[in-house]
Amino acid sequence: MSLILILIAVIAFIVIATSKFKLHPFLTLLIASFIAAFAYGLPSADIAKTITSGFGGILGYIGLVIVLGTIIGIILEKSGAAITMADVVIKVLGKRFPTLTMSIIGYIVSIPVFCDSGFVILNSLKQSMANRMKVSSVSMSVALATGLYATHTFVPPTPGPIAAAGNLGLEHHLGLVIAVGAFVAAVAALAGMLWANRFKDVEPDGEGAAELKEQIDNYQELKQAYGELPSPAKAFAPIFVPIALICLGTVANLPAKPVGVEELYSLLNFLGQPLNALMIGLLLSLLLLKQTNKIAEFSERISQGLVVAAPIILITGAGGAFGAVLKATPIGDFLGSSLSALGIGIFMPFLVAAALKSAQGSSTVALVATSALVAPLLGDIGLGTEMGRVLTVMAIGAGAMTVSHANDSFFWVVAQFSRMSVSQAYKAQTMATLIQGVSSMAVVYLLSLVLL
Repeated sequence: MSLILILIAVIAFIVIATSKFKLHPFLTLLIASFIAAFAYGLPSADIAKTITSGFGGILGYIGLVIVLGTIIGIILEKSGAAITMADVVIKVLGKRFPTLTMSIIGYIVSIPVFCDSGFVILNSLKQSMANRMKVSSVSMSVALATGLYATHTFVPPTPGPIAAAGNLGLEHHLGLVIAVGAFVAAVAALAGMLWANRFKDVEPDGEGAAELKEQIDNYQELKQAYGELPSPAKAFAPIFVPIALICLGTVANLPAKPVGVEELYSLLNFLGQPLNALMIGLLLSLLLLKQTNKIAEFSERISQGLVVAAPIILITGAGGAFGAVLKATPIGDFLGSSLSALGIGIFMPFLVAAALKSAQGSSTVALVATSALVAPLLGDIGLGTEMGRVLTVMAIGAGAMTVSHANDSFFWVVAQFSRMSVSQAYKAQTMATLIQGVSSMAVVYLLSLVLL
């Protein structure tokens, strides 16, 4: 019983330190690693080695992938490629189903671009579409936000899912994570869109809401601010080519070896490794650079990407350290047998991630911390297979959606840009994320019945 109490105390420390005292998650997880190591009686001579090996082990592979994915996202954001993606979706779907269109735009854009940035970039597009199609901006805002949120928590190369996959030993199987994540994210986006439709006739009631009704269509002004927008091929290539290569690499490595074991296999295996695939994506993103001095612009984008990626990398590494400490303690075997007796299986990582997300606000922190926490337990609760680990990433992602409220920066981005009051944002956006999390977890559970 003392093993459980120590774990509860460590989790409580993480929650309180990050939510109440606003301590950075990197330092919080690092301190939690030391607390757990001493509390569980690890030999003092091994503590530093365990923590550093856990930190370096997860970053040795995933760290570079996070950096490259973030730089590609920055280039797509600054070049106007996200606007091009949105235009393509509108052209394909037309304007008959405005909330569906906004949801799909969010779903696509948030694969390379953080959901907060994606909402800011697409806000004027969302508002101009709401004005033109006589649809409430509340409805359109929730549809866009939930579309962005879906792929943000489920689909690599977004850092959260990548870090969780790395913690669970799936760094060489990201193609499978992408494939399953894209399906689960589609369900989550659909659930969010259906909830958004409830607000089609509800106008925003926050400060500045009256101005939205009089707002002129400034979407063209936004496009002009980016200058000449990239073509659809250039806009989509840096993200979808790497995803396609990663998926092909996963197919090539299936036990049946569908492409053989000769030259084609070697080529697909090389191109399908996430680091190599994202390097190709980075090279393709060079086509989006606009300034005369492209080297200077590229260097600037790399610097911006490193600034964004640095805290994510540190949090991911600290999560790896925390996980390494837990693996070195007897808590894994004890919890595994206890949870097996309870029979909650795949719901355990969901509940832990949901508790962390709701308490401290960051989906990325919830993904990293929960995956580090549950990694030692998977074999004991029947999730130690490759597919079991993939579905665990999905369950953690579903928990990391549940729920976005006042301690989440994304909640405030959506509420402020949409001119919703806090109470209205709780009804519209927070409830939407609850529905998304529960719906996607239900799908993950059904998949576990079929695939495990």
